[in-house]
Amino acid sequence: MESQSIDIAALRGYLTGLQQSIVSALEARDGGSFRIDRWDKESAATLSGHGISCMLEDGALIERGGVGFSHVRGGQLPASATARRAELAGRAFEALGVSVVVHPRNPYIPTAHMNVRCLVARASNESDVWWVGGGMDLTPYYGFTEDARHFHANCKAALEPFGSDLYGRFKKACDEYFYLKHRQEARGIGGIFFDDFNELAFADSFALLRSVGDRFLAAYLPIVEARRELPYGGRERDWQSYRRGRYVEFNLVLDRGTHFGLQSGGRTESILMSMPPLARWRYEYHPEAQSPEADLLLNFLPAREWLS
Repeated sequence: MESQSIDIAALRGYLTGLQQSIVSALEARDGGSFRIDRWDKESAATLSGHGISCMLEDGALIERGGVGFSHVRGGQLPASATARRAELAGRAFEALGVSVVVHPRNPYIPTAHMNVRCLVARASNESDVWWVGGGMDLTPYYGFTEDARHFHANCKAALEPFGSDLYGRFKKACDEYFYLKHRQEARGIGGIFFDDFNELAFADSFALLRSVGDRFLAAYLPIVEARRELPYGGRERDWQSYRRGRYVEFNLVLDRGTHFGLQSGGRTESILMSMPPLARWRYEYHPEAQSPEADLLLNFLPAREWLS
């Protein structure tokens, strides 16, 4: 869709404000402070831009958490961005976004991810093309039905003002996207995911992006507060590390955002800040039947309608 009324300054202002609000809320829950890393990247051959990477590691609540803002420009869209839109190959681009990943210490608190972004593809003799994307998803290590319903209810509420069909569409897209094909297994219990979205006018698309970004804390923090005092031991931490291995596999093998950042020459530390602090793999491991760990695999990871 043509970018006749795109306001980059408004996008940037919203995204940096969103980053600050999420950092403040997470610091208040953890008691620690995020490291603020402001960076600039200049490369005529690939990418130029700047960003703010906020990291909290080894906190009382958050074992590793990242809230990153980036605003970059490039001379040519990377292959990951044009795989489904070959007509845009060779165009220059400008991209802004905020990405959030929280890996809590307590295995009963799920890992959470949220991302909102906008990309504009430009060519000298053609109209600009823009789209927005993002979403949020939850990756529990132990399943709680009430947590899944709460998270999905907030996902639906974020989208309802923009179309009654969007939650169903974006939930399905999330279930399909965060799926490890080589494992035939979901990464978590999903949420919502949208990409290349420009069906609405830009003002409405920007409002949708804001609604998703603003809903993240309401979707996630009540779950954190409900689970943070649950006792755990070595068994739960071992299972958490094993399941975190699936998170690593998805991000490195399948995630288009990771591929976009690396292919475009982005800042590696910021691109890979979503990695968990600890992960492990086992050969042919299967949890004990009828255990809480087996329950996650059987009753939570297969796609289902949580709000039915």
